[in-house]
Amino acid sequence: KELNVPLTIVVNAEFFGKHPSVWKEFRSMLPNAPLVAHGMNNTSRMLPLRSGIAAQKAYIRRTLDLIAEATGVRPTGWSSPSVYADRDTMRAMAAEGVAYTLDQMDSDVISRLKTPEGSLILLPYPAVTVDMGQYLPRMKTTREIEALWLDYVSELVIEARANPARGATTVVIGIHPFVVGTPDGALALRRVLLRLKADDAVWLADADAILKAAGLR
Repeated sequence: KELNVPLTIVVNAEFFGKHPSVWKEFRSMLPNAPLVAHGMNNTSRMLPLRSGIAAQKAYIRRTLDLIAEATGVRPTGWSSPSVYADRDTMRAMAAEGVAYTLDQMDSDVISRLKTPEGSLILLPYPAVTVDMGQYLPRMKTTREIEALWLDYVSELVIEARANPARGATTVVIGIHPFVVGTPDGALALRRVLLRLKADDAVWLADADAILKAAGLR
């Protein structure tokens, strides 16, 4: 908020009932930030994988319903808990009205996936730019994560300047409060954002703005 950088909120459906005051305060600071559904929780109530498409549809529908009841907004974006999905998940999302997902982690280009139930927009969310994955299993420091983020985006900028006729690339950077909410993590994130804001080849945007700019909203 201090740096005027847009944010997309990826949230579990159970969060609102367990931490209503935290949500109220947080939402007051970012009243217009898009919401992306992140399942029920990331531990005990994750997607029912290998249980068939009907079970996943019911899970996704329940998640969206609970978030809508708590916030007044029914998310159109989805990120599977811990980004664990299977071949039925994309179809289940499309069937339940999800328009875009962060579950595709292998590209820097926005794409559209067609399923029998409808199409989904895939926003690039590479595993390498998720702070939690670098911080916990790989035990990277916040300074190392900072360098990684800057290197990732800087290379995309170099490629874009070398070939200005190519389409824009996109990267979602995943941040979690237990990583960037610490003093050292916050300072690392601040340095990254200030550096990216100063580059005229980089546009910092939330998910809705990206989709609108791409003509997908």
